[in-house]
Amino acid sequence: MKLLFVTATNTNIGKTFVSLKLIENIAKHKIEVGVCKPIETGVIYEPEDAKKLLEKVKIYNKKFKSINPKDITAYTFKLPSAPFCADIKREINIEKIKDKIKELSKLSDILIIEGAGGLFVPITKDYMMIDLAKELNAKVLLVTPSKLGCINDTLLSIEALKSRNIDYDWCVNLYKDRNEFQIVTQPFYDSYFKKEWWFLDKGLENFIEKI
Repeated sequence: MKLLFVTATNTNIGKTFVSLKLIENIAKHKIEVGVCKPIETGVIYEPEDAKKLLEKVKIYNKKFKSINPKDITAYTFKLPSAPFCADIKREINIEKIKDKIKELSKLSDILIIEGAGGLFVPITKDYMMIDLAKELNAKVLLVTPSKLGCINDTLLSIEALKSRNIDYDWCVNLYKDRNEFQIVTQPFYDSYFKKEWWFLDKGLENFIEKI
């Protein structure tokens, strides 16, 4: 069983979109894929991201057929914020999150874990998303945006992953500033990273083959 932790440079970068793509493409390889959304905030009635992910997984993995969206989360909160801030009653227990991941991993060959926000989003006062990825010894896929300013955010996130010796790969979700990206950002990525980066819509299959 393998754990794949999907994170991003910030919120609204496309983690759920990428996770859905991963589910589809991994399943094409006849691999039982599962999913976990450990924490979802901004939940009024039902965790919407978890619902989307679970509906997709159910198409390919019958072991998830009887599971509901809240079953693939450890915690949901109403406030749309970082988990630590949304957790007004200070309910979060890291071991419960890890137990949920362990439980769901038994139902799949590859479990996709979708984080909340970016790497340094606080789960508790002194425990961040990056700490969870590290403790799980998961392969990390960092999703970065194509908008102006993404170079700084990308470099900072990669530096954080390297500093913790986390196995990672990264890709650009080309959606914002799509027409300008090739001029205002790509020249640096091509020069600095050479062939170590890829577009989501072009390199996903190669990434899946590697993992």
